[in-house]
Amino acid sequence: MARDLGAQCKICRREGEKLFLKGERCLSTKCAVERKNYPPGQHGKNRRFKVSEYGLQLREKQKIKRHYGLLERQFHGVYEKAIRMRGITGENMMQLLERRLDNVVYRMGLCSSRSAARQMVNHRHFIVNNRIVDIPSYILKPGDIIKVREKSKKLNTIHDSIKRVREGRLAPYLSLDKAKLEGELLSIPERRDIPVSFKEQLVVELYSK
Repeated sequence: MARDLGAQCKICRREGEKLFLKGERCLSTKCAVERKNYPPGQHGKNRRFKVSEYGLQLREKQKIKRHYGLLERQFHGVYEKAIRMRGITGENMMQLLERRLDNVVYRMGLCSSRSAARQMVNHRHFIVNNRIVDIPSYILKPGDIIKVREKSKKLNTIHDSIKRVREGRLAPYLSLDKAKLEGELLSIPERRDIPVSFKEQLVVELYSK
């Protein structure tokens, strides 16, 4: 499976905001954006330039792509699928990204980061509707039940992560039973309920040129 092996903290610094790529570290004082709030590189502190319209669109695409842990080809594939759906392309794209199995596992709190969720899915630790699914990009449908496999329920990484899930903090399109280590995608996410502030319309404008 292709993946980005670059320094994740530098990615957040390049985009100028937290993309929550390293789980709990992003919420601690060790967060690179908190410690070095400027782009990486020798001239990061002194870099000053006017960003063009294309530059704004490109940066927004990079933010969303990196936030969800996708490479360019994968991300463009999501955009192409969103175009063919009814409705607003940008919203369709965000809904598809939110419905990826690795993202839902992360949103439920079963893993501390999306990269960890991707690895756990690849290692066959999760079941969808009583069937093992080891494809992180698998798109869930409303009513799908996600469970931790019986033999994986003793993994410390899952229990350590689930302890951090606070009541009332779960996205409204998800449900979670902590005791059973299982959850459900209740509905297609509404854009207003997706907890990110990205401007996906800029990505649509970039790709439609």
